[in-house]
Amino acid sequence: MKTQNVTTKTIQYTILIVVAIIMIFPIFWIFSNSLRTLAEISAWPPRLLPETPRWENYVEVLRDSNALLYFRNTVILMVGNTVGTLISSSIVAYPLARMNFKGKSFIFALILATMMVPTVTTIIPQFIIFNHLGWLNSFRPMIVPAFFAFPYNVFLFRQFFMTIPRSLDEAAMMDGCNRWQIFIRIIVPIAKPIFITITVLSCIFWWNELFAPLIFIDSNYLRPLTLGVMQSFRVPGATQLTAWNLQMTMSVLMAIPPMILYMFGSKYLSEGIKTTGSKE
Repeated sequence: MKTQNVTTKTIQYTILIVVAIIMIFPIFWIFSNSLRTLAEISAWPPRLLPETPRWENYVEVLRDSNALLYFRNTVILMVGNTVGTLISSSIVAYPLARMNFKGKSFIFALILATMMVPTVTTIIPQFIIFNHLGWLNSFRPMIVPAFFAFPYNVFLFRQFFMTIPRSLDEAAMMDGCNRWQIFIRIIVPIAKPIFITITVLSCIFWWNELFAPLIFIDSNYLRPLTLGVMQSFRVPGATQLTAWNLQMTMSVLMAIPPMILYMFGSKYLSEGIKTTGSKE
């Protein structure tokens, strides 16, 4: 019996190690390419490690490109959308979770139904509307909608708010608090895990977002990192050729902030997601 258990565990660990190597290898390969010259990347057969690691690539990317400008633009999009969705989505979710009124179930079902609509089917109407408003080639088409609540975040907030005992609301009302005071003073502090969860998810989403900036932004001065990295690193004297070593270098730098953010927020992420599926 012990021999069988050892064999089973050996097979399990072997499979896990193989899967881990497969998952990690693309990250390792990008990092390896970020330390090469352009000639080494083009060499055949490819080598697993660079002959001489070229750490100057990282200095060159930060010194000779618009990386810091693109970083600033990405931070503006991240902060604007995160603040907008935290405020609007939590306010929309609160009455759906804590109050009883006619049509509540229908409204919530309607919100969930909008989650089923693919983004690509709404992008043309959005483009036409923002064009008439004169908002194209600015951050407004990507930040202003966040202040009107995102359905998925409303769902997460509502499910978490429903896990908070209603006796707290009743006790607060007996002390003279109105609904707004209950929300600000009681619900928000208790719901810190879901606020942090949505903050992390929103930041990572907008850090990696490419589609919306590609549609609404044309100016190089307003490009976020995703768009800037895709269009910036060209071989000198050959504008149609990409400097893949520098692009890989920038990709490594771009991967660091989401990893740090996830490490600091992982505790609240698991807690926030876990409690959204339960009720009082």
